[in-house]
Amino acid sequence: MTATHQHGAPVTPAPGRGTPAWRLLVTLAIAGALSGWLVATVYDITLPAVKRHAAARLEQAVREVLHAPVRWDTLYVVHDSLTRTAPAGDLDPTLTAYVGYDAEGRRLGVAITAAEPGFQELVTLMIGFDPASGTLLGFTVVAQKETPGLGDKIERDSLFTGQFGGRVPPLTGVRGHAGTTPSEVQTITGATISSRAVIRIINHAIERWRPLLDRWDRGGTS
Repeated sequence: MTATHQHGAPVTPAPGRGTPAWRLLVTLAIAGALSGWLVATVYDITLPAVKRHAAARLEQAVREVLHAPVRWDTLYVVHDSLTRTAPAGDLDPTLTAYVGYDAEGRRLGVAITAAEPGFQELVTLMIGFDPASGTLLGFTVVAQKETPGLGDKIERDSLFTGQFGGRVPPLTGVRGHAGTTPSEVQTITGATISSRAVIRIINHAIERWRPLLDRWDRGGTS
């Protein structure tokens, strides 16, 4: 018997039923829940390490700008007054001061945190100064996202950072050689906005903190 061969279009299978909407919703809900659980778990695991790193960075910055104090006291701004008692909740670093002392108990200076916009984003500094005279001890950059190779010189350029010790705010930024007055500092060529941001942050911080610390010295509260 000879088999017959038929020509024509291929047979199209009958369409099957699509995935039910409820099944898609359940799948998305499960995936979302797992993702949320994973993020929360990673956060809980890494949080202690993040806090330890931040505390170590803070301690390093305080020691740097106060030139290695033997110890320090911590003061907090609460309702425009200084107190030794930490306020409830998360601490605002810009409302906290560190009063450093040498081995004989003499005050070396005060370290404060201040942050204002730079060229890109916020520039955060730790500033050391003598509240009695206002004289700067120095500063260090805690955080910045300025332009690499230009604005980030506010942190990397030792000629810029090293000139602030002994200067007396309010500071004035000048191009070229500085030092005609004790308030002049030289800005960075090609990074004028970033370097002037540092000057502005320091000026505002000293202006804000000196009256608070003066009142604290005279009466313990402001």
